[in-house]
Amino acid sequence: MTDARRTDVVLLLVALVWGSSYLSAQTAVGALPVLLVLFARYALAALPCLGLVAAQGGLRGWTRDEVRAGLPLGVTQAAVLVVETYGVAHTTAANAGLIISLTIVLTPLLDRTGRRGGPPPAFFAAAGVCVLAVALLMSGNGFHAPRLGDLLMLAAACVRAVHVALVGRLTAGRAIRPLHLTTLQTLVGTALFLAPAARDLPVLARADAATWTQLVYLALFCSVFAFLAQTWAVQRTSASRASLLLGTEPVWAAAVGIALGGEHLTPLTALGAALMVSGTYWGQAVERAHRTAAATQATEATEATESAISSRTTDTARAFAPAMSPERTGEDAPCPTPTPTSI
Repeated sequence: MTDARRTDVVLLLVALVWGSSYLSAQTAVGALPVLLVLFARYALAALPCLGLVAAQGGLRGWTRDEVRAGLPLGVTQAAVLVVETYGVAHTTAANAGLIISLTIVLTPLLDRTGRRGGPPPAFFAAAGVCVLAVALLMSGNGFHAPRLGDLLMLAAACVRAVHVALVGRLTAGRAIRPLHLTTLQTLVGTALFLAPAARDLPVLARADAATWTQLVYLALFCSVFAFLAQTWAVQRTSASRASLLLGTEPVWAAAVGIALGGEHLTPLTALGAALMVSGTYWGQAVERAHRTAAATQATEATEATESAISSRTTDTARAFAPAMSPERTGEDAPCPTPTPTSI
């Protein structure tokens, strides 16, 4: 297997793991309270993260930039998981994975890092397709009042978009180690959910092996492994290819929900799933092209400005050079410094 193919496989595996997390979370909250599941997921993820940081000799401390970014991002990430986990408890895993992918088209509306102006009209057309897809996914067997779980997943997509935009804003141009940032976020989440889950800790101790398997899977595979694998793979391929492969997450969520969760798609929800995947891919492609074009224009503008300044400096030097020459001023030309010879 070539290096490129190996990288693609790793990225697809990350998308598969993330897609399967909705069914795992749904199974876990069927046996334990939501806040207890979140505490266990964060705590079980924090332990290996701390071990990896210690192995790299990084327990001596986090930098000021890492703390300034990690604390608020830990809070927003916890907010995402609260809404998302409550949502998946009241809807299907397939719907949860598909609706949460709306984040892809919501984030560029909030994130202005690296580009000026709003998205192009085509992006809003793609967002419209996604909105229609959400309506179809919520319809189930026919149009009716939206289910609580679907509305919560829609809210989770909005909160996640805020979180992603905040990640870009707080980490741009700063020397932040990704592993240290993730570890700090897991510690913040553990601290936030400890008090609400404290009274249910005896329930966690009595949980059966199947429930613990889901918790360990969510913590170690869907959090720690997925993060490390994604970081490794993204460094070995283009951003476009990585986003394309990671964007298959909602497809895997639907496939896992149907194959392992016994769920099924009605004609309306199947159409909604197809529109959601198409709309998010379209919106992602439009936004990426817009960002690239904006970056190119900014680079060209900078180069033109530097060229103009250089040209003006040269012209100014030429204009003053004759006035300062020995012939114009009557001053003697400086004597050349003699080159030392051997003694």
